[in-house]
Amino acid sequence: MTLQDLKSMDRAIITPAIAAKILNCDPQYIRVAARQCPEQLGFPVIIMGTKTRIPRIAFIRFLEGGYGE
Repeated sequence: MTLQDLKSMDRAIITPAIAAKILNCDPQYIRVAARQCPEQLGFPVIIMGTKTRIPRIAFIRFLEGGYGE
């Protein structure tokens, strides 16, 4: 998956698995960091019970060099 693929999606929220493909890391690292120290990720996350979700537009802004609020 590429940044262009992410931009072309019409979803408002992405999963840690999608973000991990772009960041080239294990999705579990994102899930753990989202619970333990979300401020260090650099992009906002949403925790819903056991689920971790990431706002797509904010994640794109993060990848382009800005904080995605």
